[in-house]
This record gives sequence, C-alpha cells and structure tokens, in this order.
Amino acid sequence: MRVYTHPACTRHDPGPGHAERPLRLVAVTESLREAFAERLHWCEAPAASRGQLLRAHSDELLALVLDTPVDGPVQLDPDTVLAPGSAEAALRAAGAGVAAVDSVLKGEDRRAFCAVRPPGHHATVHAAMGFCLFNNIAVAAAHACDKHGLARVAVIDFDVHHGNGTQAIFDSDPRVLYVSSHQLPLYPDTGYAHERGIGNIVNAPLPTGTGSDGFRRVWRERLLPIVDGFRPQLVLISAGFDAHKRDPLAQIELDGEDFAWLTAELVAIAERHAAGRVVSMLEGGYDLAALRESAVAHVGAMLA
Repeated sequence: MRVYTHPACTRHDPGPGHAERPLRLVAVTESLREAFAERLHWCEAPAASRGQLLRAHSDELLALVLDTPVDGPVQLDPDTVLAPGSAEAALRAAGAGVAAVDSVLKGEDRRAFCAVRPPGHHATVHAAMGFCLFNNIAVAAAHACDKHGLARVAVIDFDVHHGNGTQAIFDSDPRVLYVSSHQLPLYPDTGYAHERGIGNIVNAPLPTGTGSDGFRRVWRERLLPIVDGFRPQLVLISAGFDAHKRDPLAQIELDGEDFAWLTAELVAIAERHAAGRVVSMLEGGYDLAALRESAVAHVGAMLA
C-alpha cells in the first residue's frame, strides 16, 4: 500500500494556536511508520498542475492561492490563512490525490493513503475556507472521471464537519456519489438531509453525543447500502478523524475502532465493485493523540 506525502505539507503554517497545525501531519506520519514499518511504500506527492486543479476550481481561486504575494500571514477568512509555505503545500496535497488515483487505476497498488495538509473538503469551486485551500478529494475524483473515464466514483466523508465544498462541486455530476456523516449543528452549517443534489448527494447529520452505536447504525443501516448499490468503480475517502471523543472541535464521541470498522466496510465494498481500489485523504482531526490512534486504525484496516 502506498502513502503519499511531502515535507512541504508541514510548511503551511496558519500561525500560533491554530488547530490545523503542522504537528498534525508529523503525528500521522510518525505513527504510521512506527506501526507498519516495511508494509507501507512511501511516495513523494507531486505538485498538482493548474489543469488538474481547474477540474474542480476556478481561475480566480488558483490565482488567490498560488499567485498572491505572501510575506506573512494573509487571512482569507476567520479560519483560513495563506502563509509563505502555503501554495506549495496546497499543490502537493492536491497532487497526492491525483498520483494516488493514477497508481490504483494503473494497478500499481490497490489502495493508497494521502498523508497531506492542508485539508480540502470545505474548499468550493471559487473559495478557500474552513482551513482548506484546494479541495484535494474533489480534484482526485474529477481526475478519475475526466482523465480515466470512470462513470461511478464514490466519495465517502466521515469527517465530523460536513464537506460542503465537495458536495457543491459535484451536486450536479451523476458520475460522483457523495455520502457524508457529520455533526449538526456545527460548522459549516450545511449537510442537511434534504440536500440531495440530483440524487447523488446523501447526508446523515448526527446529533451531539451520537457515540459509537449510533454512528455505526447510521452507516450500517442507511449509508453503506447506498454506497454498495452505487457499485463504485473507485472508492475515495475524506478521512477526517475529528469525530474522535478526544477532539476539541466536536462532540460525536468515537474512537479508533469506529474508524477501523467503517474503513473495513468500505474496503469490502471496493472489493465487490472496484477491484479493491481505495484512495483515502487526510482531512480533519485536531487532537494529536487521537489523530495517531485513528490514522493507525484507518490505515490498518486498509492494509488488512
């Protein structure tokens, strides 16, 4: 199994006290190296090209992120910052997903994990927001459809915050199924059950304190059957671990075993319909100990 990452992803620094800090990625990569040693093939994430980014984003957003002169922090919204290292980090984070999709669709590996930051699923066609500069998973999904000709790509998002950007990018694209569980009410106040796109958007908002049993029930009884019925040719995962009970930004109260369980279920669906092909990309998760536990659980289930 391949892991795509790049040192540039630690050089995006939103500033002191920011939840989305470089140590998040250090925690993930260190824990995976310790847990799995020789079982992972570590790959350098390439920079995404402008053409690849334009499948999901506007020229205006590319110009903002890539061409803005940055000598110090530039505040894009209350949560989202451009810093001197941000442009390359964003390019490498998006490029990791493209490279991972190419790898699994060429048969070089069946599964890949992208250990990158900044995260992506809040970024819309035109706007960086919610810690996210480019929508990494959307760039990867659009590449799978446009470059490789796939007709059924499933994007599964279990980050505790709704992936409003991913939903908005694909809400009229029948090639992409977007399925999300997330806490509501919570930022960004989207992902209500009535938001269905052209029938390709499935949201399962969860109340505060849902816990393991409620989370698994929603996925087992409602969401997983929908993904299975879609018969995806590729499974993409927005792997946010901020639903963990230790996370400071939400209150869904999960643990690493819950992420391992759901990952195993998604791998089983990929085995049935997609020749086992799964690409996962790191999204949220802001407690370092929880992030280490959850990343190891998630990748371990992908390796099983």
